Amino acid sequence: MAMDETERVMKPGQILARGVCRHLLSHNFVSVEELTPTSGLRVDVMALGPKGEVWIVECKSSRADFQSDHKWQGYLEWCDRFFWAVDEDFPTDLLPENTGLMIADGYDAEILRMGPEDKLAGARRKVMIQKFARHAALRWHAARDPGLRR
Repeated sequence: MAMDETERVMKPGQILARGVCRHLLSHNFVSVEELTPTSGLRVDVMALGPKGEVWIVECKSSRADFQSDHKWQGYLEWCDRFFWAVDEDFPTDLLPENTGLMIADGYDAEILRMGPEDKLAGARRKVMIQKFARHAALRWHAARDPGLRR
């Protein structure tokens, strides 16, 4: 597929994230990118499902990108399910089998393997939903009023 104009200015991981977010929406999940669940961690995509499910998706654009990520296990305590999203050329045998797997491009994704469910405690879920809401609202505010500084 030829790149569209938006993809020309996006980094490879951002292109994957766009396809992931589009796919998650088809499952009735809304998503945000680059959310910080706690100091020192920033997830590529956090998705919120219709029943309050919290999924985290880490987008890896290359073997080196995956091998340099030493924080991913810290994301597990902040979600009900964890997934990797990679392109079709990524060597998926590198990815841990006890995690979810999506194949993505800039237009869509496909869930090849569901991540195992490890339900968040109620208090943690409440924190994550609040972080999600604030993050989404701040992003929307910045989009509609780009000159405003906070």
